Amino acid sequence: MPPDTSPETPRALSPRAAAIAAGVREVRAALARAAARVGRDPALVRLVAVSKGFPAADAALAAAAGVKDLGENRVQEALSKLAALPTPDWHLIGQLQRNKCRLVAGRFRLVHAVDRPDLAEGLEHAAERAGVVQEVLVQVSLAGRPGQGGVPPAEAADLLRRVAAMPHLLPRGLMAIAPPAEDPEQTRPAFATLRVLRDRLQAQCDLPLPELSMGMSGDYAIAVEEGATIIRVGRAIFGERAAGTPAADGGPGGAGAGRPETPGG
Repeated sequence: MPPDTSPETPRALSPRAAAIAAGVREVRAALARAAARVGRDPALVRLVAVSKGFPAADAALAAAAGVKDLGENRVQEALSKLAALPTPDWHLIGQLQRNKCRLVAGRFRLVHAVDRPDLAEGLEHAAERAGVVQEVLVQVSLAGRPGQGGVPPAEAADLLRRVAAMPHLLPRGLMAIAPPAEDPEQTRPAFATLRVLRDRLQAQCDLPLPELSMGMSGDYAIAVEEGATIIRVGRAIFGERAAGTPAADGGPGGAGAGRPETPGG
């Protein structure tokens, strides 16, 4: 009997893999529609899938569905997943304690939440010891909520200048969490404010700041319309987190009824 040369039938996805792949498709489709509404190229918006509270296997399924950027809020959870999945670009999106900077420098494509000088100094020292230049975003507080993190807009220029003067840190832009809102449309002014602030800081500080990290599961389409280059999406890809999942390092934030209060909701 001659050998069977017919193409191999693709293996059926598991229910979990199919659900995550469907979530990725839906987010990308909504992203593309939002970009089209304002004449933007959707390829210029990076999707970061935030797997906080889900196992590394779920992050691997998102990567298998074509997601090239994965994000985490907590350092220890991030490092365990990074060890299992070293290939995607990993983003640390939650608030960072200075004593953990040594664990972070050089391991993440982008650190999203630099919001104070002492944290920048800690990352600078850690990056110097690691022999790397760490790319970072300055987190700006748009809601003024205690514990959420972020530098006040009036102080962002000073922090950016400090970061830019550090030889082992490279500021790439701004990050923010929108104030809570029942209607995602209500987050639009916050996102527009961050974009205008970024444009002003580029001129004021004479720095290229191409990245705007804003928008999560409940409001990423609005964020894309307002200029986001990075959206941080968890629930819309991985589903609802289990009850009792610890609060994220990034503290409360986000928009949309029933939305998890995390920088990657």
